[in-house]
Amino acid sequence: MAKKKVNAKAKSRPKSRPVKRGSSGGLKFFASGPFWQLVVLFTIIALAAVFRDPLSDFFKSVWTGIRFGAIFIAGIIILIVVMTWKRQLGSFFTYWNRWLGGAVFVLAAWALLGIIRYNTGFEPNVLGGSFGFGLAGSQEPTGLGVFTGILCMLGFFILGIIFVLPRQSFLLLQKFANWVWALTHRRADREGPAKDIKQPAMPRGMQPRHSFERPSQPRDMEGPLVPPEVTLSRKKLEDLAEKAVSLKPSPRPPAEPDAPFKSDLKQVASDVWKKYGQSSDLVVVDGWSLPPVDILDTSPEVQFSEADNLQRAKLIEDTLGSYGVDSKVVQINAGPTVTQFGVEPGWDVKYKEIKEKDRDGKTQVRREEVSRTRVKVERINSLSNDLALALAAPTIRIEAPVPGKSFVGVEVPNTTSDMVSLRGVVETSNFQKLVAKTKMALALGKGAGGEAIASDLTKMPHLLIAGATGSGKTVCLNTIVCCLMMHNTPNDVRFILIDPKRVELTQYNSIPHLATPVIVDTTKALAALRWLCQEMDDRYRKLAAAGARHIEGYNKDKKGTDILPYLVLVIDELADLMMAGYDEVETNLCRLAQLARATGIHLVVATQRPSVDVVTGLIKANFPTRISFAVTSQVDSRTILDGAGAEKLLGRGDMLFMPTEAAKPKRLQGCFLSDAEIDRLVYFWGSQKKEEPDKLKMETLIATTPSGTIGGFPRDPLLEQAKELAHENDDVSVSFLQRKLHIGYPRAARLKDQLDAVLSKEGDVAESTAESIDEEEGGEAREDLS
Repeated sequence: MAKKKVNAKAKSRPKSRPVKRGSSGGLKFFASGPFWQLVVLFTIIALAAVFRDPLSDFFKSVWTGIRFGAIFIAGIIILIVVMTWKRQLGSFFTYWNRWLGGAVFVLAAWALLGIIRYNTGFEPNVLGGSFGFGLAGSQEPTGLGVFTGILCMLGFFILGIIFVLPRQSFLLLQKFANWVWALTHRRADREGPAKDIKQPAMPRGMQPRHSFERPSQPRDMEGPLVPPEVTLSRKKLEDLAEKAVSLKPSPRPPAEPDAPFKSDLKQVASDVWKKYGQSSDLVVVDGWSLPPVDILDTSPEVQFSEADNLQRAKLIEDTLGSYGVDSKVVQINAGPTVTQFGVEPGWDVKYKEIKEKDRDGKTQVRREEVSRTRVKVERINSLSNDLALALAAPTIRIEAPVPGKSFVGVEVPNTTSDMVSLRGVVETSNFQKLVAKTKMALALGKGAGGEAIASDLTKMPHLLIAGATGSGKTVCLNTIVCCLMMHNTPNDVRFILIDPKRVELTQYNSIPHLATPVIVDTTKALAALRWLCQEMDDRYRKLAAAGARHIEGYNKDKKGTDILPYLVLVIDELADLMMAGYDEVETNLCRLAQLARATGIHLVVATQRPSVDVVTGLIKANFPTRISFAVTSQVDSRTILDGAGAEKLLGRGDMLFMPTEAAKPKRLQGCFLSDAEIDRLVYFWGSQKKEEPDKLKMETLIATTPSGTIGGFPRDPLLEQAKELAHENDDVSVSFLQRKLHIGYPRAARLKDQLDAVLSKEGDVAESTAESIDEEEGGEAREDLS
């Protein structure tokens, strides 16, 4: 058997062809490539030997013409061969200007060789040959000829730079022309302007600080930059300068510290006013011009693929069906950040098998429906992770059920998110209808279905915002402030801005809507809360005297400055204030939240730490309207919203908004407001010349608040009351201070330590005073005895 297999393999092998030996084998050498290469080489050598004299004359003439320029020619030939070998000849056409510039550089170098002579004589005995001699110009054996050659060489060099760097060369030429123009005009200014040319007068509000003593105006501020009735006041310009210096400090000369810097700020403000303020379409209220909607930027809308959404809807149905959940997608709402798929639960049908015999006696099984029940919403809700896996989504939020709808909302993040601009929400019909009803309309963003969401601050009436760092809290605060500035004058709305971070809200320092400059000190912030409580009590007295129940009834028959303005308190970081004065902040905030609505005082409070020691039970009970951005854990979500869901948000403005009348929070994509838009609004309001509105007598209270430290700790604001209690009572203990001042034990203990330190210091002063009096009286007695 083995031999048969070997024979079979041998038979299956292909037989090798026999090598033909004969005369044809010798002819193969004459048909090979090396043979013909040798033939060509010998032919060239033979031709060179035959035409030796003409070739010698030719090469001599060529060498006389190019000399050492042959190096350049050889380099060019090698470059062309290499580019041809690498198949990169297309770069000659793509970067033609660079290759042409390189060729001009070669000509410049060849011209340099044409200048250098190696024999004194008028013949072109130069290193560059006759060609280089021609490039350098017809030279004479003198210094003038060499100078002409150098000029030609520099001309080729400059031309090569222009070809290689055309844009940079044009910009350099433009700067040179501007410099020459400025130099000539500066000389003309020194000689003095013509007598028949008069400088146009500039409005007083736009003049720099030094222009009150100068007879002529600066040249860069010529012309009426703003209308005469609308200019900047000195106080607002100082605020603008302080704001800009705080953002980007720069050393200034002591002789003129503010004039050039404030001129730039005034120039920017006037440019904004010239572009957006000089329009006949502006709405004027009580002498104030409201900013147009064109001052805000627009954002392009992203078009989402309907086929992609249908594919994802089919995938949702198949995934739920694979887990035994009958469902159907009945609605698709494409939003800016997420797309909401309305999943309608199916039916759980139970059947009963009934066995029957037919006429032939055979047994047949018939299924009969026993019951039909809807699929439970909890079954769909429990499959959120499985849906996220099937859709390859980072996280999925299921709203079960959607309020007012008969389906479950499955919110799937979009592959490309759309930015929501403030202008895009302000121009919608929903917001315009709300603005027609109330002045305190807020544009919050767009919902999961792409609908614009707006709310009334007077019906909130206070707003609590929470979220992790970078989730969009400060942008939301800027949106609220700017939205109120768009539709209200300083006579209608006043702001009290508290910014412990010192960099988030200080850009609003120049707007006339502020009741006081932006507060960045914690001690002043506590004083502002106390002042706000006093202002609330004063307003209630005014309402009672006028017989009005709320601020709308009080302002019904009043105009101009007689109107009682709304007061909006904005706190950027509540946690910092709670650390400074826990009991006082909580007490004042709760008191304002409970009573201040009728007087037109509203609170907007934000924090990045939504824990129970910052957002306490009392604060949550008095802030029914809340906004939660993305948080780190479900515990934080339950603290701010009393439910889960905020930990699944995507960040970057993705938020859950829970109004007072809603049972469940609604998902929104918040409006984005850029720094350029905020600056334009600030400059627009700062460019309007009006008298400074009353600061509501707030600076006096803030200036008189106690400050300093005692024993290394900040001075407690209740120390003066504790001193009065100590003077009235002999024994003052910690528990006594707790009962009388309504504070907690830790603060009462700290207050007792500060009180003891102050009383002991006062006692030492009293003893030293008594000793000095005794010494004086003893001296007088000794004098009488003597």
